[in-house]
Amino acid sequence: MKLVTFVHDGKEAAGILSEDEKTVFDTGFGSMNDLIDACAEGEEGCVKAALAIEKGEAFAAADVDILSPIPRPKQDVICLGINYTDHATESASFNDDFALETKEKAIYFSKRVNLAPGHGMEIESHSDIEGQIDYEVELAVVIGKPARNVKREDAWDYIFGYTVLNDMSAREHQTGHKQWYFGKSMDDFTPIGPCIVTEDEFERPPKRRITSKVNGELRQDSTTDMLIHGVAEIIEDLTSGITLLPGTIIATGTPSGVGMGMDPPNFMEPGDVVTCEIEGIGILENKLK
Repeated sequence: MKLVTFVHDGKEAAGILSEDEKTVFDTGFGSMNDLIDACAEGEEGCVKAALAIEKGEAFAAADVDILSPIPRPKQDVICLGINYTDHATESASFNDDFALETKEKAIYFSKRVNLAPGHGMEIESHSDIEGQIDYEVELAVVIGKPARNVKREDAWDYIFGYTVLNDMSAREHQTGHKQWYFGKSMDDFTPIGPCIVTEDEFERPPKRRITSKVNGELRQDSTTDMLIHGVAEIIEDLTSGITLLPGTIIATGTPSGVGMGMDPPNFMEPGDVVTCEIEGIGILENKLK
């Protein structure tokens, strides 16, 4: 099932896309976070959402505005750094601070997200303070119920679904501050979309093609099973000491092909269009303004 957040006549709601993606069915929930919370509390909420396909008000997709599936995350997005081997190599070539002697432990950091742009929305370039804007296509995991001390074999039961996330990065700020929070958290730097696909639609672990393009040129091309630290391992690791609440978003890392890894580095400029895609989820495309 593909879930979206949409606006019709000024009203925001969580909806379900039809199989041909031409119709949006209103679930009756005012936001995706409300829908996720209802599912976390029991099956009734999820059943209500599913029944929307038969009983809910329906709109032509062309007549509504599709937003990011979670425009306003409840908490900072949890991110993994250097979680594809080939990206570790290209990162180290750009800056010694990215060089890793061991990959036994995952690198976690967070992104502040005031408002996540959706598919088709523009991204502020912040060109007055930053000259090295980069893109990173990532598989994002959305947690569906409170998770603490979860074993990896049970991790799938705690996943609500998956979406596409572009971990936009200001490399000058990222490297200049010797930590990543500011350079990863500028306004508009977390596009998410176009939808959330429920966990039951995917393999365990997900094995889907993941790509990015800039102005139509293929830059990143890999599969989501190439993660150094896989989805189930990440959930087991984090929940050993942190309670993950419903609606938590985890961005699992990016493969090689980002701008800083090119020779010479090739960063985005205002007017550039970045297209992120994961097989089975869809396309997230945004223009840098």
